[in-house]
Amino acid sequence: MRFDVLSLFPEVIENGCDFSIIKRAVSQGIIDIKAINPRDYTLDKHRKTDDTPYGGGAGMLLSCQPYIDAYKSIQKISNSKTIIMSPKGKIYDQSKALELSKSDQLIIICGHYEGFDSRITEITKAEEISIGDFVMTGGEYPALCIIDSITRLIKGVLGDDESAEYDSHSDGLLEYPHYTKPREYMGLCVPEILLSGNHEKIKEWRRLQQFIMTKEKRPDLFEKFLKGNLSDYDKKILKKNNLI
Repeated sequence: MRFDVLSLFPEVIENGCDFSIIKRAVSQGIIDIKAINPRDYTLDKHRKTDDTPYGGGAGMLLSCQPYIDAYKSIQKISNSKTIIMSPKGKIYDQSKALELSKSDQLIIICGHYEGFDSRITEITKAEEISIGDFVMTGGEYPALCIIDSITRLIKGVLGDDESAEYDSHSDGLLEYPHYTKPREYMGLCVPEILLSGNHEKIKEWRRLQQFIMTKEKRPDLFEKFLKGNLSDYDKKILKKNNLI
């Protein structure tokens, strides 16, 4: 999969992708990440990429020309998708990560300053996406969040492809608690069920913990999960523990 990121600060993208799982995926040729700086395409001799907004107002807006020319410079491949980081976009979640991971190319446009000239979104037909209801200086760190969350869903990236399957939010629930050695630490012990060797009972316990943790920590997600198509296995556990 290819990631092409339009950013005034390409070093943020390049440095942020030079660690851990993403770096390994790049070195293995599973993903390719390229940062494109719109300043390299501006016609302004001072490499200016922004200007004052029509109608007045605080701050500066990113101009069409450098961004559109930078966008046009990207070689599009089949099954390509363009998104733009925007506080006006739909909130990003795991289902959107899964959807985008099925693309062959993801073009991400990062904003800065007060925002974009709206024609950038119109011309590129980019889908607006937000990572939450809060304000950041630019779109680079949100873009890194998206690259990371999508990369781990691509086959071959994780050492065990099942790892992503059991992550929090992968099925609309939070992940069950994990434990490793030692068996006891500062008076806190590993649950006996995990030491039993009974894999069916462990599976049931873990599923129950997902239900309990999600209900306690994210009741909104739990209610949404209950409204979905529950499996007979989940219904049995939920009823057995008086959760429905």
